[in-house]
Amino acid sequence: MGAIAVDGGFAFRVWAPNADAVSVVGDFNGWDDQAHPMEPEGNGNWYVEVPGAEHGQEYKLLLTNGEHTFFRIDPRAYAVTNSVGNGILYDHGRFDWEGDEQFETPGQHELVLYETHIGSFVDAADGPADLHDLTGKLDYLVGLGVNAIELMPLMEFAGDYSWGYNPAHIFAVEHTYGGPDALKAFVREAHRHGIAVVVDVVYNHFGPSDLSLWQFDGWSEDGKGGIYFYNDWRSETPWGDTRPDYGRQEVRDFILDNARMWLRDYHVDGLRLDMTPYMRHVDGFSGDIPEGWEMMRQVGELVRTDFPGRLTIAEDLHNDPWVTSTEEGGAALHAQWDNQFVHPVREVLTAPGDEHRSIPAVAKAVMHRYHHAFDRVVYTESHDEVANGKARITSEVQGHNPSGWDAQKMATLGAALVLTAPGMPMLFQGQEFLEDEWFRDTVPLDWERAWAFRDITQLFRDLVRMRRNLDGETAGLCGPTTSLVSLDDDANVIAYVRSTDDGQHVLVALNLTAHAVQREVELPGGRWRVRFNSDARRYSQLFGDHATPDLDVTDGTGLLDLGPYSCVVYLPEG
Repeated sequence: MGAIAVDGGFAFRVWAPNADAVSVVGDFNGWDDQAHPMEPEGNGNWYVEVPGAEHGQEYKLLLTNGEHTFFRIDPRAYAVTNSVGNGILYDHGRFDWEGDEQFETPGQHELVLYETHIGSFVDAADGPADLHDLTGKLDYLVGLGVNAIELMPLMEFAGDYSWGYNPAHIFAVEHTYGGPDALKAFVREAHRHGIAVVVDVVYNHFGPSDLSLWQFDGWSEDGKGGIYFYNDWRSETPWGDTRPDYGRQEVRDFILDNARMWLRDYHVDGLRLDMTPYMRHVDGFSGDIPEGWEMMRQVGELVRTDFPGRLTIAEDLHNDPWVTSTEEGGAALHAQWDNQFVHPVREVLTAPGDEHRSIPAVAKAVMHRYHHAFDRVVYTESHDEVANGKARITSEVQGHNPSGWDAQKMATLGAALVLTAPGMPMLFQGQEFLEDEWFRDTVPLDWERAWAFRDITQLFRDLVRMRRNLDGETAGLCGPTTSLVSLDDDANVIAYVRSTDDGQHVLVALNLTAHAVQREVELPGGRWRVRFNSDARRYSQLFGDHATPDLDVTDGTGLLDLGPYSCVVYLPEG
């Protein structure tokens, strides 16, 4: 389907079952609508071969329905001049991947994700940043230690600035970000840096603006979207009447081919499916759409079968274990953003006083699981958590002084929880240098803060390094087992042990009060050495450098001695 590179030219195939005639026009035929009429294939598809058509030439489709004739952008165009412009012929086979096929996606137990919005990641001065600008920051991300970057949607959208959740052309890479070659070059360079790439895809709605798909071949019912969309009550979404008709095989193929394209032609390592509840429910909660759930499963099964080792991540947020179940009736996705972690943890961190911090809520967030330790994504900041009236942890804690002691302490406690709890940890751009601006697609990150808060960034680096076991001492943080060893709601102390199947352990202890505390904890005998202390002054001149000693366990108990609002990580000796 779409524009297919063949020997000596391009072939074109389009699904337009209600059209009376279709032709292809472009630079290759002087935009002559009589030069290359397409032939019906009897199944709603139209086809023609155009000798001499070349990579990089612009084109459109001309459709006739009754007395009406109209131009459309190819629904499967790989590149466009802009969202309301022309398609651009693109041959995926021309790009030199230079051996990129050797890259292996890290396992779920190894991944540390970093969510990024391309257009605002750096200050490009003359417009939104692009994929070339993002490529220039790969060394920084390597230094931070993350090994996966999650890109907010980069499918062609209306205008130059957008979060990306308004895709006008889901097969085309946004032209202001650099188009398809720029994405391939970014993925290739990311892989050379040891960083996997996850792309955010939007299959719960299309558009809503600049939609060439809308009433594509002239047919619709009740004034709705036509062949690509539901034309009844199921069409309604918070973003317009633009929900795809998952009941049509051609629409399912459209979505599945899109998922396949990112993994096959762009070598990406995973897909993050935006707001999956709106695929299976009209309003995200009710109005059941069984075909939407089946669509989710087909995407999950496609990746598991055709791209083993790659990932599908759902933004589901409904605490539904069936999202990541491979049993009959499950959606077969690999992981889901976990609302059972982010909301209670943020509530504890931003509470107005220590008496309002619930340690049982923290414990429940840490211990929550679906089917295994790594089928959830844990985080305290994402594009949703820090936008539209919501703010960064630092600003939520202390809006008048988001760089002060309280704000720094809560931000670092949040990072410690994210990077030591079971799950796939995720950071949001700038979190590591205490970016205090709420997220907007037109406001770039303040990279001067990366220098001003370089010591805090070092704390993030050290946590990421431990989470990935890069020094060979903290394998327990990659392990499948978590044991709660202390839950003291009176003292606001929680401690848990992360363990591998072969008996490698890491003890994590957190104090969520503004003063130092001492509390006994039950552990196997021996000495537990302090490996990390978030109160160390090397991380901030505002921190107290509390002298937490190693933990000597006798008769099954040891005495934790923790600084204010601090996390300490211990390793067993011997």
